[in-house]
Amino acid sequence: MTRSRLSNATLRSLPAAAVVPGYDRGGMVPGIVHLGVGAFHRAHQAAYVDDCLSAGETGWGITGVSLRSRETRDALAPQDGLYTLAIRSSGQEELRVIGSIGSMLVAPEDPHAVLAALVDPRTRIVTLTITEKAYLRTAGGGLDATHPDIVHDLANPGMPKTAHGFLAEALARRLAAGTPPFTVLCCDNLPANGATLHRLMIEFAGLRDARLGLGAGLARHIAREVAFPSSMVDRIVPATTDADRARIAAELGAEDAWPVMTEPFRQWVVEDNFTAGRPGWEKFGVTMVGDVGPFEDMKLRLLNGAHSAIAYLGLLSGHATVDRAFADPAIRQFVDALWAEAIPTLPEDAGLDTSAYTAELAERFSNTALAHRTAQIANDGSQKLPQRIVASAIECLEAGTEFVHLTLVVAAWIAACAARGKTLPENHFTDPLDAALTALLSQQLPANETVTAVFDLAGFAGDHAERQTLIELVAVHLVHLRRDGTTLAFAALGIG
Repeated sequence: MTRSRLSNATLRSLPAAAVVPGYDRGGMVPGIVHLGVGAFHRAHQAAYVDDCLSAGETGWGITGVSLRSRETRDALAPQDGLYTLAIRSSGQEELRVIGSIGSMLVAPEDPHAVLAALVDPRTRIVTLTITEKAYLRTAGGGLDATHPDIVHDLANPGMPKTAHGFLAEALARRLAAGTPPFTVLCCDNLPANGATLHRLMIEFAGLRDARLGLGAGLARHIAREVAFPSSMVDRIVPATTDADRARIAAELGAEDAWPVMTEPFRQWVVEDNFTAGRPGWEKFGVTMVGDVGPFEDMKLRLLNGAHSAIAYLGLLSGHATVDRAFADPAIRQFVDALWAEAIPTLPEDAGLDTSAYTAELAERFSNTALAHRTAQIANDGSQKLPQRIVASAIECLEAGTEFVHLTLVVAAWIAACAARGKTLPENHFTDPLDAALTALLSQQLPANETVTAVFDLAGFAGDHAERQTLIELVAVHLVHLRRDGTTLAFAALGIG
């Protein structure tokens, strides 16, 4: 059976069970440019903006930008930017068609069009979900000025490749034209993400100014005039499968090249610091605050930390999805113990209800409808573990509290990396440090030497005075994992 494609033309013919945009998409004004239009953005920020558009806030349509791949644009362009958001729980599925993305651009194909969208005075907010690794930081957290793409953007400011380059060139052009700067809203899992991106942009702009002989003009402008609010985002978004596409096409009666799967839960906590206006997100559940930090730490250490633990221990235990791994009694017991170690590192005076939060996480991890792959979560561990696990371990170390479960997560990541091409498929998950990690792990060094080399490579714990203590604790776990997998590692912790 040949079905028509999801589009503006077919929107009104969809079944009544599908929620469709309740506004005239032709009246949308592009007020937001989003860099990194992946599944998470389409399940999260774009859905919140869709709510605002439905409420009559027509000035916040999204121009989506892919910095690397054309896949999303090629999927959505024939659909007029429309796509289905499938909100799945263990018992049911709700289909919602999102219309907030008005157009899509692919930066490598037409960087001039991306710059034009960023410079457009109607653009008042630029949001980003480009993943942690795309911020191009050194192990110490500063800008990696030697990265080939950064080198390129400094030499070719009008033809950028990176988010840094696009933001800097657009802000420079707006400054020259007398157009107020847009607000830059980072939505990636970086510690103090707004402040972190602000600092990286000042570093990049300083290098750019020096190369162009402009004194410190742009760097000073970014430092003083451009708002970089921090935010904390949360929604589980598994990868879409062909089976998902087929099921949703049958339910809609129309083909959707790239629907997005997600859970009912969603959360967005945003620092309320916008110099050029913003949507009324708070009307739709967004928490606008003066300080995102405590919420961010709770999410990184309890949700993301547990997710990493479930991913690596799940992979080593033969579990392909989060719900199956979390149903494993040993992993479930381990996660409870991990939370018990991480919770004391959170601020006591911030009003955080960690008991309610972890109970909600347990329910979300048990959602059998999501089929969230452990291999998907396992990607980019060298970039994620510092803020999810290592930061908690360091605070426990400084406070003199126990943290043996935290260090097992790091060892499990190392063991899972080493298992690729052996007990796990080759390239089952990836990491920016894969070339160096593969070369290192192929040497099969003693556990302590392996962990020391990995810490050096990934920059874990930096120059912390107790770094060696962390290394030794991780190495003990790695010995257990090498000898008898998770069975011995859990038994050593009294689990099983």
